Amino acid sequence: MNLLPKSSKEFGSVDYWEKFFQQRGKKAFEWYGTYLELCGVLHKYIKPREKVLVIGCGNSELSEQLYDVGYQDIVNIDISEVVIKQMKECNATRRPQMRFLKMDMTQMEFPDASFQVVLDKGTLDAVLTDEEEKTLQQVDRMLAEVGRVLQVGGRYLCISLAQAHILKKAVGHFSREGWMVRVHQVANSQDQVLEAESQFSLPVFAFIMTKFRPVPGSALQIFELCAQEQGKPVRLESAERLAEAVRERQQYAWLCSQLRRKARLGSVSLDLCDGDTGEPRYTLHVVDSPTVKPSRDNHFAIFIIPQGRETEWLFGMDEGRRQLAASAGFRRLITVALHRGQQYESMDYIQAELSARVMELAPAGMPAQQQVPFLSVGGDIGVRTIQHQDCSPLSGDYVIEDVQGDDKRFFRRLIFLSNRNVVQSEARLLKDVSHRAQKKRKKDKKKQRPAEAEDLPAAPEQSIDKSYLCCEHHKAMIAGLALLRNPEQLPEIPLALLVVGLGGGSLPLFVHDHFPKSCIDAVEIDPSMLEVATQWFGFSQSDRMKVHIADGLDYIASLAEGEEAQPRYDVIMFDVDSKDPTLGMSCPPPAFVEQSFLQKVKSILIPEAR
Repeated sequence: MNLLPKSSKEFGSVDYWEKFFQQRGKKAFEWYGTYLELCGVLHKYIKPREKVLVIGCGNSELSEQLYDVGYQDIVNIDISEVVIKQMKECNATRRPQMRFLKMDMTQMEFPDASFQVVLDKGTLDAVLTDEEEKTLQQVDRMLAEVGRVLQVGGRYLCISLAQAHILKKAVGHFSREGWMVRVHQVANSQDQVLEAESQFSLPVFAFIMTKFRPVPGSALQIFELCAQEQGKPVRLESAERLAEAVRERQQYAWLCSQLRRKARLGSVSLDLCDGDTGEPRYTLHVVDSPTVKPSRDNHFAIFIIPQGRETEWLFGMDEGRRQLAASAGFRRLITVALHRGQQYESMDYIQAELSARVMELAPAGMPAQQQVPFLSVGGDIGVRTIQHQDCSPLSGDYVIEDVQGDDKRFFRRLIFLSNRNVVQSEARLLKDVSHRAQKKRKKDKKKQRPAEAEDLPAAPEQSIDKSYLCCEHHKAMIAGLALLRNPEQLPEIPLALLVVGLGGGSLPLFVHDHFPKSCIDAVEIDPSMLEVATQWFGFSQSDRMKVHIADGLDYIASLAEGEEAQPRYDVIMFDVDSKDPTLGMSCPPPAFVEQSFLQKVKSILIPEAR
């Protein structure tokens, strides 16, 4: 039997609903969930002794079940005479105090301020089928009546799918009236999440509109979002931001449903944000391994990337993560990167915080009670200490951080936050600094608090191990010097070098200290980077090493085309980055490898070095 209307407009028709309930009979029809699925949010916002009006009650069992657990002052209305008659007959004996009335919710017969709660489960969604003028006028009458029959301090509690046009209308109407607006996402139980293979993927929300006494001249508007039944509401600055936050949760629910239904979706990543601040706290990458044969225990695992190691190829690139997933032997692996500026107490704390959320991303066919392992490198969450944060007018936001490597040694890094998975510059800290930082970490762990940036050593020049090159391309550049002369003779030969791109200064500093007769010109476009290199990476200029603040392209062009143009360098090294996050790697801008520019480079190299 097909009970669906020919068009959505019929949802607002009395004739449609009369026919609907005649054909359906006494079998309950539940919009957007049963009492058991909604009771958490209902009990949060309705008190047992309050007077409750249910509009568009239909033959839902929601009112009956609320009555049975102590909510006995309930009035139900509906435009269908058929369903009101059915509900009266069903409840006359068992629930004598509950009333069912045939009434049009756009023209209610109750006195003003008769109720403390108006409960709406799907009725607004059924009426607001489009944004035509006639429909909007009907909805305006409905919402005006809701406001009229509610007492000050009363709540309109509307269960809805929160489609964009419905959210816009409801939030706009009540915020203009000076009511407090809260949207509360209705949480599903874990079993529902895993077994909801055949259900639609849109999440269910509750609108809680609280009636305030009108204040003449006041423009105060309150918008809040509560993402979980027990979660703390987050205050948002505007109706637009509230709509955006709801849309994000709808998109997340859609993604979860797709991941439950399909074996592979390609590369999938998402941020999980702090519920209080809205700042990203975890970045998740979902990696499926179709070649792994399913077995009882290999459905799903979570891999926590230690802090500071998210930039490594194995964790930071799609191909690396696929290799990690294949070697781990799970059908689906979720890698979790921990964000800068967030505090993480322990692996157990992270597991407790993530367990419910990551289970929403479980693959199809996974048993409901399956234990999901949390994996990491050595079972540790790593150590990251932010030493300094700032914003360069040229390079944007950047951070200086100390992280612990594989060998328990600490490394200082420069990261541009526009491309946060690429290490711009890196230097190893001396052992005594690493040892002090490690002792501090252990001490703080005993106190159950994470190490703060101000607790660890600042950045004295002697804390940097200048003899060690962290970056592989720096090692290759230094090895390339052997092409000029016999390697054993190089330290005694005067070399003129140009290094384009200073960063933390590790490369020119290494050349300066290990080739005592060399003279180095370093060119850096961003004056902020000279400050960073000097203050945080132990860099200093000398009579053999000078820094020129200029665009490397312009600097080389001026040498090649000026009046004093002549060969002058034995070696020119390019250590520049395009800062293009779409590339997923660090490489020079295209202008540095154009033929015309390379000709200029050649012209300032001495003939023996060409």
